[in-house]
Amino acid sequence: MTRPMFAYTKKILESVSFDPKLFSKELMKAMKQLLPYEIEQLKDWLLNFTKEKPELKNCLIYVNL
Repeated sequence: MTRPMFAYTKKILESVSFDPKLFSKELMKAMKQLLPYEIEQLKDWLLNFTKEKPELKNCLIYVNL
């Protein structure tokens, strides 16, 4: 069941990426819910995702990147 949670988290983050504040809020919630290995996967995904969205770069501080 953890894999669907990771996929759901990515879907939510993609859908709120228009608003950096909302994105940060959802990212913080995800960090509390995901397992440690999923957080590592999320970090990798975030690095790639934020390349195209520089306005979200500041949100990476919540995952220690």
